[in-house]
Order: sequence, then structure tokens, then C-alpha cells
Amino acid sequence: MRLFIGIPLAREVIEALERIVRAQQARSDELRCTSSATWHITLQFLGATTPVQADCIVAGLGRIQSPPVPVLLDGTGFFDQAGVYFAGVDVSAELRQLQKEIVSSTSQCGFIPEDRPFHPHVTLARVKGDHRRNALKKLKMRTNPEENFPPFLATEFLLYEAFLGAGGSRYEVRARFPLRDKG
Repeated sequence: MRLFIGIPLAREVIEALERIVRAQQARSDELRCTSSATWHITLQFLGATTPVQADCIVAGLGRIQSPPVPVLLDGTGFFDQAGVYFAGVDVSAELRQLQKEIVSSTSQCGFIPEDRPFHPHVTLARVKGDHRRNALKKLKMRTNPEENFPPFLATEFLLYEAFLGAGGSRYEVRARFPLRDKG
């Protein structure tokens, strides 16, 4: 199974993102939008996972005690090489701490932390086709990188299983982990 850990988005954030994506999609044949049902903030991608590792992950994540985490999406941007259009996420101290605790927990199950810096984002669309570079250039001219989104308080993080298919990925929640104040 292919697993990852993430934060689900608040309804008002999804609605704001849907408006932006709809407006861009209407103007571009090259834009393949991701489904809002798949939008999340990845805290750690685990990839191929054995059933024994999955049990270890669930047990370890269940021991994490963290208060709710304030989340703020921070404009839109592009990963040029991959042809990805995304909404960035502000890395608050609380979000960084939660991500570190998760990585520490999964390392006990045999997962090696990534070397690259934590750069959370929400993948909104991919630019497809042979003319990706030109399509990205046109899309960049139409987008507002300073887009504002409503803040929200993450009250849980989730363990997802990813199923890859011709029509895109589908995710199922395998476990939920509440974020709550100690008390």
C-alpha cells in the first residue's frame, strides 16, 4: 500500500481554491485540475508500506500530542519542472513542530526522512501536453500569486492510502489523529 500523512483542508479554503481553479481551467486546455476531493497538505509521504509498518505508523502517530495547528495558505505558485500549479502553505512554528513529530514517529517504523526542506503546498493542477513551458508561461501571466485565503485551525491529521489510476489519484483515509490541547 502507498501511504502518506496530511492535513485535510477546511471547507471555506476548498471553496476559495475551487473558485480560482475554475477561473483558470475555463481559459486553458492544457490545465489538468486535480479534484478538490484530493486536496490536502502533505506532512510526510511514506510511499510503499508493509502491513507491519502500517500498524507501527498508526501506533506511533496515535502517541503524538499536539494542540490544534493554525494553517494559512500563502498565495499560489508553480513548480516549473513538474508543471505543477499550487497554493503555498505558510510554515508556522506549530506546523513545523507537528511535521517534525510525525517524521520522528515514522522513523521508528523504518522510514527515512527526506533531505529536502519541508515545503507544504496544495497541488491544484498540472499543465499537460508537449508545450508545457509555453502553457505555464501563459498561466503565470493570468494568476495572482498574492491570492488570499481564509485561515483555519487544523484539528486533526490523517493517514491516507493512495490509489493511482488513469484518471488521477484517489485517496482513502486509513486513520484519523486528533489535535487537541492538553488538559
